[in-house]
Amino acid sequence: MNAPPTPEPRPTTVPIGPLVGSVGAVLLIVSLFLDWYTDISGFTVFEFLDLLLVLLALATIASLADYVGLSVRPRPSRGVSLAVAVFTVYVVASQLINDPPAVANGGPDHAVGIWLALGGSLLMVLGALLAYARISLSFQEREH
Repeated sequence: MNAPPTPEPRPTTVPIGPLVGSVGAVLLIVSLFLDWYTDISGFTVFEFLDLLLVLLALATIASLADYVGLSVRPRPSRGVSLAVAVFTVYVVASQLINDPPAVANGGPDHAVGIWLALGGSLLMVLGALLAYARISLSFQEREH
């Protein structure tokens, strides 16, 4: 009696873009709890901008969720995550270039939070580009 043939292992693909973009979005949200200016967090210094950045980060996560098979309704177009991420970089970069808000009396010293927000927003752009290009890692189980 012949043994049934063993099925050949199928490669597993992991989309990199949604992972990178989501990590960037989480970093952006975490950065708002850290100091953006001397002893002033992102949530303290801004009235509206902090909520806008949280919404942009969540929108990026939601728009990239479709690439990993999670169904989001209504389905965003392929360029939405890229547009949102680029706008987020613009918002964060404008805070680096502009004078600090009046509430930041300590001077124009930028703290770790604003740099983490810039890095997170750049990761959001990179993740959106990788997702748009549909770049993924492929893993295949080795036979022993």
